[in-house]
Amino acid sequence: MNFIYGITGVLFGIILTKSEVVSWFRIEKMFRFQEAHMYLVIASAIAVGAFSVAILKKLQLRSLQREKLNFAGKTETKGFVIGGFLFGIGWAITGACPGPIFSQIGAGVWPALVTLSGALCGVYLYSTVRSKLPH
Repeated sequence: MNFIYGITGVLFGIILTKSEVVSWFRIEKMFRFQEAHMYLVIASAIAVGAFSVAILKKLQLRSLQREKLNFAGKTETKGFVIGGFLFGIGWAITGACPGPIFSQIGAGVWPALVTLSGALCGVYLYSTVRSKLPH
């Protein structure tokens, strides 16, 4: 099963790289409202995701492990706003959200190693203060 996940991840990384959504310059232009490229990619991803979930619900498909799929939403808290704000700041500064970090490294964008180390430090910090945060 891990082999399938690995192949899927590599293919996803290739798609991210070829579509230029891992380009710091594309991300910078998005945050400066100079180009619609990233907004169109995000909008198409939302449309594909919504369509896929609708099909999964309609056909009542199960996971590869034959488990029933759970589409229950989460209760919104102020943590979503705070987390989204921090995520956006990190994305704007580094030009990467978690998935593209690995694509950038794979494409030889070595400063992404600094982004990866920052992401790992953030995950560790979150794990240490999680019980004190508003969930």
